[in-house]
Parts: sequence; structure tokens; C-alpha cells
Amino acid sequence: MTALVKRVWLPVLIVIAVVIGAATVSQLREAFGANPVLVTPTGNNTAESFNPKVVTYEVFGSGSTGVINYIDLDGIPQRVENAALPWSLTLSTTVPAVSANILAQSDGDDVTCRILVDGELEEENTATGVNAQTVCVVKSA
Repeated sequence: MTALVKRVWLPVLIVIAVVIGAATVSQLREAFGANPVLVTPTGNNTAESFNPKVVTYEVFGSGSTGVINYIDLDGIPQRVENAALPWSLTLSTTVPAVSANILAQSDGDDVTCRILVDGELEEENTATGVNAQTVCVVKSA
């Protein structure tokens, strides 16, 4: 009998330690949250459900026409030649941030550009002189 106990005690002790360790880890996981921390919400979470960002470009002055260069909300340069003044353009997007940039030259003695974001004035500049030219930049709207 002593020979059997000498042979079996170490494997039995290892099995008991593994069982106690597994039970302890299981209890700790329940206590400290084994559930995933990040749960993806369900429902209507599309870009259309967010309020869009609205950027408005405005150009006006003493002249009747002007050349207007601006950056659209995708970052692509656009040009409008012989634009009747006053001129405005409203663009809308659901991206979190955009860069707005406009350059205007008038055939008159003064020209003003404005950039409004969500109805609030962000940038306004005026230039005077023959064929006046001005620029407005909003780096992050």
C-alpha cells in the first residue's frame, strides 16, 4: 500500500491543483467581466442619420463679374469664370472635417469672400484696388 501511495500522490496532487486553478480562473472571469467590452450597437447607424456639415462660399463686391476658384468638399479644385456677383455656393457633407478655400477676383474695385460653416461665419476677407483679388481659408471646418 505504501508503494501505491508513493507512486500516485504526485499525479493526484497535480490534478487537484489544475481543478482548483480552473475553478478560480472561472470565478475571476465572471467577477471581472469576460464579456466583450466593445459591443456593436444595432439599429439605424448610417451616415444619413447624422447632421450634415454645411459649407457656404460667398463672393460679392463692386464689380459685376468675377473669377472664382474654390476647393470642393472632396478636396478637388473648381473654377467658375465670369460668375455674376454676388455669387454663393452651398455644399453639404457628412465627413467629420473638411478644408474650405476660396479665391476670388472681381472686375471692380473691391471684392469680399466669406466662408460660413453651419451658418456661422468662419472667414471673411476684403481686397480693394483695380481687379481686386482676395482669398479665404478655413483649414478645418
